[in-house]
Amino acid sequence: MSKFLKIAFFFFIGILLIWWSLHQIPPQEWDKFTTSLKSTKYWIVLPVFIILGFSHFLRALRWRLIMEPLGYKPSIMNTFFAVLIGYLANLAVPRLGEVLKCTLLSKYEKVPAEKIVGTIVAERAFDVLSLGIVFILALTLQFNVIESGWHQLQAQAAQNPAKTNHHYFLYAVVGAAVIAAILLFVFKKKLQKTIAGIKQILFGIWEGVISATKLKKHNLFFLYSFGIWFMYLLATYIGLMGTEGTASSFATAISCLAYASIGMIVTPGGIGAYAYLMAKVLELNGVEYTLGLANGTVQWFAQFLIIIVMGGLSLILLPLFNKQDK
Repeated sequence: MSKFLKIAFFFFIGILLIWWSLHQIPPQEWDKFTTSLKSTKYWIVLPVFIILGFSHFLRALRWRLIMEPLGYKPSIMNTFFAVLIGYLANLAVPRLGEVLKCTLLSKYEKVPAEKIVGTIVAERAFDVLSLGIVFILALTLQFNVIESGWHQLQAQAAQNPAKTNHHYFLYAVVGAAVIAAILLFVFKKKLQKTIAGIKQILFGIWEGVISATKLKKHNLFFLYSFGIWFMYLLATYIGLMGTEGTASSFATAISCLAYASIGMIVTPGGIGAYAYLMAKVLELNGVEYTLGLANGTVQWFAQFLIIIVMGGLSLILLPLFNKQDK
């Protein structure tokens, strides 16, 4: 139930952001928004499809590279299919795909799932670092734009000061602590068994994380990582040409990628947040909010479609490929 409530909450946030972003469009601008969507150059989805497909393939190669120090070398195709199915699962349940692709690879390649979960942790840590580098680039290339956006946020915060009640917060913390103490006392034996199981899993995960420090092909790892994020940037840059009045520079594309990536983290599959953040970044770069939102919507839908198509095909091809291989 708690997992369902978490998913429902973030999905609700996504729907709320869609509603909020659409209500930012003045009534007189609605025609411009719909016209922009209608005049979209949908052929641009094809190069974006190829570019992002290649980035997913590079991600599979990089993941395979991290597994090598553990003594596992799964087939490229199985790893690629597992990555795509993982992305597909993430559209429905955030982070489910990370676990699912490990269990799928464990099933078809006979590798311990808990150890390769550790490699995912290592991968995600490096992705966070890569996103940090993208933000630094955006800050360097578009300092005035980001500074302007920061001042806008401060102005909005000043107009709507947050009202917090510290007493209620303190009562909530004390209440939670009391409930936790009671549960620990009642379920002590079950908790001990659970802790022992968690320790075993965590040990396997730690082994997977440490494997990233024992890479034999460091240069190849960094090349794959650069390739993944460069493909993301290239897809964003080409995607900006898809709607009228949104074609922009590489510097703008870097800022769009940085903030849109946050949108992909905030809500399931980036629903609502991706298009809204793209629109705000483009607005700071002199593009009308209405046109920016249209472009963000088209780019989000293109990525959604790519995952649905490639992930769906992978679900069909994975068992067929392994049957034929046997």
